[in-house]
Amino acid sequence: CPPANQERFANGKLVTVQFHPSAQVVMTAGHDRSVSLFQVKNFSLNPKIQSIYLESFPIYKAHFSMDGEQVIATGTHHSMFFVYDMMAGSIIPIPKVRGVEEKFLRNFELSPDGSFMLLIGTSGYLHLLSMKTKELISTMKVNGRCTASAFTPDSSKIYSYSKEGEVFIWDVRSRKCLQKFEDEGSLEGKCIAISKNNQYVACGSSSGVVNLYTTDVCLKENRPKPVKAIMNLVTSATCVTFNPTTEILAVASRDTDEAVKLV
Repeated sequence: CPPANQERFANGKLVTVQFHPSAQVVMTAGHDRSVSLFQVKNFSLNPKIQSIYLESFPIYKAHFSMDGEQVIATGTHHSMFFVYDMMAGSIIPIPKVRGVEEKFLRNFELSPDGSFMLLIGTSGYLHLLSMKTKELISTMKVNGRCTASAFTPDSSKIYSYSKEGEVFIWDVRSRKCLQKFEDEGSLEGKCIAISKNNQYVACGSSSGVVNLYTTDVCLKENRPKPVKAIMNLVTSATCVTFNPTTEILAVASRDTDEAVKLV
């Protein structure tokens, strides 16, 4: 296959590459302040559909909404974020979310059912927003600092991974903490993923170790034993993700070249 974005290579670091949830489209976004969409064609040129430019807004993360009609983009040093409405072709700035006191808004997650947006704040704060209105519903707080979060496939729970190596499980409806467990041997939590069939949780830490747990054990025990500890990365694990059929887990580190392993 040719490079997905060969019709417009980025002028800076790419931070997001994501397939559209239903169309044959791939999005790239990065530090050159742009979001680009390309049509994916088999073994031929991937024509550029369009690029949007966000003035003085290097992108930290961009993500398609679950219905595929919007792109949400946060910046590296901003308390605001942008919504790109692909149907209307308009760029909507969300300058300040009322009730969210954060200097920077960077990391976020979207719920699989399309209802919620979770902003991962500083000092352990997690802000749950309505995806429809982009208004604050509620705020939760973990002990220490939250580095990564993930919704369960049915959008009923949130797993939040702290810098201190603890995982907090929240009930989305009541916003109560259902359970807390320690990730075995974790010095610093970096990334977390839940498999599409809700069977496994993968926790990646700064040591490069990725622990794989079964979700039912995580909900019962404070110190669960991993089903498997994946030791293949020698630098900090910065990305873990399952394939849609829960047969493959990808683990990766952005700290060194070619540090991508498929398990």
